[in-house]
Amino acid sequence: MATGLTRFGRRMRWVPSVCNGRQFSTSFCDKDHNPPAKSFNLYTAINQALHIALETDSRAYVFGEDVGFGGVFRCTTGLADRFGKTRVFNTPLCEQGIVGFAIGLAAMGNRAIAEIQFADYIFPAFDQLVNEAAKFRYRSGNQFNCGGLTVRAPYGAVGHGALYHSQSPEAFFCHVPGLKVVIPRSPREAKGLLLSSIRDPNPVVFFEPKWLYRLSVEEVPEHDYMLPLSEAQVIREGSDITLVGWGAQLSIIEQACIDAEKEGISCELIDLKTLIPWDKETVEASVRKTGRLLISHEAPVTGGFGAEIAASIVERCFLRLEAPVARVCGLDTPFPLVFEPLYMPTKNKVLDSIKSTVNY
Repeated sequence: MATGLTRFGRRMRWVPSVCNGRQFSTSFCDKDHNPPAKSFNLYTAINQALHIALETDSRAYVFGEDVGFGGVFRCTTGLADRFGKTRVFNTPLCEQGIVGFAIGLAAMGNRAIAEIQFADYIFPAFDQLVNEAAKFRYRSGNQFNCGGLTVRAPYGAVGHGALYHSQSPEAFFCHVPGLKVVIPRSPREAKGLLLSSIRDPNPVVFFEPKWLYRLSVEEVPEHDYMLPLSEAQVIREGSDITLVGWGAQLSIIEQACIDAEKEGISCELIDLKTLIPWDKETVEASVRKTGRLLISHEAPVTGGFGAEIAASIVERCFLRLEAPVARVCGLDTPFPLVFEPLYMPTKNKVLDSIKSTVNY
């Protein structure tokens, strides 16, 4: 049985029973047409995915700062009790060491699931990710690899995080061939995408929107399933303008789409989900239909991944565009504390940009 996840002819495959083995495809796995589901928030969905990953593969390990007692966001609660301290354990406060150890563990054929407590502190590990993990397979002529590496990191605004607990560093890693970058928007997406990332034969940086850890709640299948990487999803169909985002920003954009509809503007909304490699075909097909594109993300506008999307779509759809590509993003400043509401790409900012782009 096949069911469409995205429009424009791209479809998602249902693959029975491979999830419990050691196959590491990125196909969607499901065992029932109507699988049992429960209402979970995002951090609980992440916790459930980690439980499944450890339970279905004896080579999987979870480690990072404070993960032994559940972590600061409680995403690893109960894992050490269930699987033991040899498979779920704390590390020193040293991000370079955490990722360096994870690369070595993955290179020995294991599933290394490393947690960086906040994405803001991933930069000491930048060299390990960029010059080691991303190049391991290439420099050895595919004799060796660390494809079993997954680095989890909470990212983005949280309402009071200020300079060092609010940043969105995804664009830094999107510039690195050899890495995959994945960002979910909801609990169901988080569980399926995390399991796909863990089982993917390439190193993955998995950013989790911490604003949504407890705020986002939805029905999540309880069993083992995977959602495909590098396939965007059209979550709202429209004809006047295409909007693209990822992570927590999707809910902001969707609110703007609802308000725009009240004023007679039909918005098509796409969740990119995987930033590298990203699904150009789905975005291109949508823009060819609407003739307009708006991209929104929390990271600063200059050098953000929205610029790459804009450039690619202009190359592919220049003669179909009815207006310049618009970007509604964070400001080119350090992330503020009291001025966070001014910094953020809010619903009203997105709505104003929708109107100006449609009326260009």
